[in-house]
Amino acid sequence: MKSWSGWVENPPPACGRGWGRACASHRARIDIPSPDPSRKREGKLIILGLDPGLGTTGWGLIRADGNRLSHLANGQWKTDASESLPKRLSHLASQLEALIADHRPDTAAAEEIFVNKNPQSTLKLAQARGVVLMIAARSSIEVGEYAARLVKKAVVGTGAAEKVQVHAMVQRLLPGVAITGPDAADALAVAITHAHHLASSRRIP
Repeated sequence: MKSWSGWVENPPPACGRGWGRACASHRARIDIPSPDPSRKREGKLIILGLDPGLGTTGWGLIRADGNRLSHLANGQWKTDASESLPKRLSHLASQLEALIADHRPDTAAAEEIFVNKNPQSTLKLAQARGVVLMIAARSSIEVGEYAARLVKKAVVGTGAAEKVQVHAMVQRLLPGVAITGPDAADALAVAITHAHHLASSRRIP
């Protein structure tokens, strides 16, 4: 089974070498399994939806079996606003790496960036989004990207839907789901949109 290996954020050992020159025996590694190809052959996919944000990132996992969708898990990651930006982004990356290692999603999806009136907020959102896209790519996971209006249209039927309508439809499409919070609901909506897109593209038998 192929896997991706990335460096754990530990300081280099006291072997007289700096970063980039530490001997191989002293490099800490973490292995992230690649998606299971047998699921694709069976027409079943685990889809990870992501709603990135520096303060809170929502995530949701669903299983697509043909046109049938079922809920697997959802949640929200929060970062400490009192910490530095690099530490907050590192925390987000570690959380996503752990989730991928545990659930081995076959594909993922994230919302595209919307233009915020506050440029600083838009920049922070872009940085968080860049982290989740990078971690997914390093894990050999393709990521679909969808505008917020497209997500609303795919889930509710209109791109002008309110968030409460989207969240209500998510609960209807995934019976029995207990949603952690609004960002997790948005992430599940993105995952559902991706499932619909894959089905319409005939990538799910």
